Amino acid sequence: MSLAHPRRLILGSTSRYRRELLGRLGLPFEVVAPEVDETPLPGEAPAALATRLALAKARAVAQRHPQAVVIGSDQVADLDGEPLGKPGDHDRATAQLRRMRGRTVVFQTALAVVCLESRFEQADLAPVRVLFRDLGDAEIETYLRAEQPYDCAGSARSEGLGIALLEAIHSDDPTALVGLPLIRTCRLLRAAGIRIP
Repeated sequence: MSLAHPRRLILGSTSRYRRELLGRLGLPFEVVAPEVDETPLPGEAPAALATRLALAKARAVAQRHPQAVVIGSDQVADLDGEPLGKPGDHDRATAQLRRMRGRTVVFQTALAVVCLESRFEQADLAPVRVLFRDLGDAEIETYLRAEQPYDCAGSARSEGLGIALLEAIHSDDPTALVGLPLIRTCRLLRAAGIRIP
């Protein structure tokens, strides 16, 4: 699909991490808060939750800006099928990291691109398998005091000191763990008619 006039690109997210990642592509874009209820549905699997929320965010912003191409994204930490979201505070973050030590957690990062005017809608999922070290309580406390990752799924901020908590990361889209899988983002934006340098 080629467009005579380039469409506005909107990131439907208030995440500073996603804003910084999208900025790497050198495209002009705006940021609009999606205002979506992120409460999991009863029994909802982490991958399904992340995908549903990414689509909901993109659709919510697209309703207000139907001519724009809108990106929505969401990330849910998956601990043996249980969703772990953003902890919100120190105590919850401590509890999350204690549960994850020595275990493999799959960070389900979902992406959706929507343009109502062109009737374009696609979603994708970029799972990232992360093996946590067998962390001591003092290590957890030091990390949380330094990073305060209370707005990160599973309390994991790998782009900072959080990388020291990990034994290994397995992914085919390396920016997915930070919150926006850029390889998949480029693919979906091209399919939506956005030219990427």
